Amino acid sequence: MNALRVRRLDPRAKLPTRAYPGDAGLDLYSLDAAALGPGERSSLRTGIAVEIPDGQAGLVLPRSGLAARHGIAIVNAPGLIDAGYRGEIKVLLLNTDRRAGVEIAAGDRIAQLVLVEVHAPEVLEVDGLALSERGAGGFGSSGS
Repeated sequence: MNALRVRRLDPRAKLPTRAYPGDAGLDLYSLDAAALGPGERSSLRTGIAVEIPDGQAGLVLPRSGLAARHGIAIVNAPGLIDAGYRGEIKVLLLNTDRRAGVEIAAGDRIAQLVLVEVHAPEVLEVDGLALSERGAGGFGSSGS
């Protein structure tokens, strides 16, 4: 069985949990209470550090319930935790609502952590790239 090693940096911190068996994301909890006014952002502490296994990375993703009910997003979504990072996980929340503030209580679920496999290929400079059907077409280039 694989285990994610977690260090509690503050005795009040909650360890990550899954809502249901088999869920991809581990819920992350706010260590402290916070108030986000309309359009405000805040860095919320979780009080934990993790040991991401080599060959993997952690992605800090928004919670759909917070987004749907309160317009809460993660500023740098997804937040990236490299395998070598051992500091505290912090979550950069943004209140996208233009009229209403939102209160975050200590212990509230504020984000989710998903571990993904990482491929780290060697970077090789070349004079040309193989042709593809899409070519250099960028954002919105498919016409949708």
